[in-house]
Amino acid sequence: MSEGRHASSTWVVGPTISFGFNLAKIKDQGEDSDPILRDGPDLGLIAVFDGMGGAGGTVYETPQGPRTGAYLASRVARDVVERRMLDLLEPDWNLNGQAAAQDLQRAVRQALIECLAELNAPASSLRSRLLRALPTTMALVALQRIQPGGPTWACHVLWAGDSRAYLFEPKGARQLTTDDIRDAGDAMVNLRQDSVVSNAMSADTDFHVNYRKVTLRAPFLVAAATDGCFGYVRSPMHFERMMLTTMEEAKSTEAWSSALQSHISLVTGDDAAMSLLGIGASFEELQELFAGRADEVERRFTGPLDELRLAVDRVEHELEAARRRHVEGTAELWSAYKPDYERYVTPQPADDYSQVGESGSEDTESDAAQADAAQADDEFPPEDAIAVEAAVDEGLPSDGKGPS
Repeated sequence: MSEGRHASSTWVVGPTISFGFNLAKIKDQGEDSDPILRDGPDLGLIAVFDGMGGAGGTVYETPQGPRTGAYLASRVARDVVERRMLDLLEPDWNLNGQAAAQDLQRAVRQALIECLAELNAPASSLRSRLLRALPTTMALVALQRIQPGGPTWACHVLWAGDSRAYLFEPKGARQLTTDDIRDAGDAMVNLRQDSVVSNAMSADTDFHVNYRKVTLRAPFLVAAATDGCFGYVRSPMHFERMMLTTMEEAKSTEAWSSALQSHISLVTGDDAAMSLLGIGASFEELQELFAGRADEVERRFTGPLDELRLAVDRVEHELEAARRRHVEGTAELWSAYKPDYERYVTPQPADDYSQVGESGSEDTESDAAQADAAQADDEFPPEDAIAVEAAVDEGLPSDGKGPS
């Protein structure tokens, strides 16, 4: 879904551009819910929910067909949160963010428990700290104008899990949430390691809703995104550049949303949902305000990072080629060396006399000994032959016996 509106260049107007989308890797099976996207002259509300497919992979039978716990959880949580926030977020009084966080925790937990009961699912025999019933993340931004017609806004950020809220200003992107993961690190470290989510909404485990308040001055952009949007780029700098280059090249808000979806679809390995609001300037004015920032990010950050990556790729390619040459060369040299090396451990053909003769083997020595013995027989007759000769000389029978 998407929508866009243009406003004057006063920079004190409320939300002026907005869009949201939900990209499912498998049609009708995406575990991210449609995002929340609401705005008024002095208010704004965006949120995303990412059903956790690993922990919530249990499949339940529903009137709409088989659905995973992750699929159901993100949609239940979305409906409850939108309903509660529309009750809590009013233009004429300041939102109590901490109380709102507790209210959402109670309301979502109860709704998930009731949903699980309605599914009539048998109790699982599996016991694992990684398995949860109906788990989902949430990242939410609620905006309230502090003074009527003024440029200053209270930005209330509420979240659970590793979906994120972002602020985009002409001077740069800022992450507004902190990932709830077991092996906590910064945004760059978290791209390189696949850590377990340590806090997420679910029906069978305790969780909490984090809260942070930031004061912002228009114009600015805020976005809520599931990890399919930012978790498959090379760095947070690449994510900012993707957001800004697609805006810079677009002709309208709708075109920006479409281009951004195309870029994300090319790299992501997950469902991806985003909701975005622009405050205080029209789309064309925001393009002008952010002009040059994408080039600066590329010059200072993504360009050098890409060069480093290319250098690594080249070395890895050369290393792989060297390994192939090493394997081929080793086989060739061994093939030349092996026959002589294995001469005495490799059986020789029985009729290969020339090779045997040259080898000086024991068989050759045995043959020579037999030839010498035959020659000795010719030179030195056996004892029986000597006896016959003596008998003839004395006139005795040749058998050596006396007269009959």
